[in-house]
Amino acid sequence: MRAVVLISGRGSNLQALLAAERARDLGGDIVGVISSRADAPGLHHAGQAGCPAAIVDASKCADRSAFDAELAMQIDACEPDLILLAGFMRILTDGFVQRYQRRLLNVHPSLLPALRGLHTHRRALADGHTVHGCTVHAVTPELDGGPLILQAEVPVYPDDTEARLAARVLRQEHRIFPHVVRWFADGRLQLEPDRVLLDGRALERPIRVTAEEPLPE
Repeated sequence: MRAVVLISGRGSNLQALLAAERARDLGGDIVGVISSRADAPGLHHAGQAGCPAAIVDASKCADRSAFDAELAMQIDACEPDLILLAGFMRILTDGFVQRYQRRLLNVHPSLLPALRGLHTHRRALADGHTVHGCTVHAVTPELDGGPLILQAEVPVYPDDTEARLAARVLRQEHRIFPHVVRWFADGRLQLEPDRVLLDGRALERPIRVTAEEPLPE
């Protein structure tokens, strides 16, 4: 299994994926990292791991279509089986998503379908949530709206700050994202336009674990 990782920032999920690859827990190889920003710290992690990296600078593209066309060219050069959105802060065009629809996974910092979009930890606190978490899901043209696969929940404490809550959620992102990638690499997970199948059965709802529970086999 050949995977390409798309990033825009610090690349902490990329680090988790690279660590799983080194431990032979990913089920395949990360063959490329592509950043939408030239100054993304995550590019340093790719370099340390000896992973080929490229930059498609969104600020230098005329529009979303031009950005997606350049991004697709870089992706196709890597010949990936799977494309992983790991803190990739770009809204992709419908045509791009449809082109790679059965090969796209994203990790999102909320228990989808709640809190789609940005600033999820801040919104969880403002809305009085007592449980928060993260989700790995298939990508569709609808923002954060693709079929849900695996979720990890964390408690929200009365004295939580946005930073403390974000850190707890991030630890769970690092745990569940490589796990779902391994399911795909092992042929257990199939991504379809409107559903996902695990071991040949459609997931009617996401699998959810707490921070203390082991991940499902």
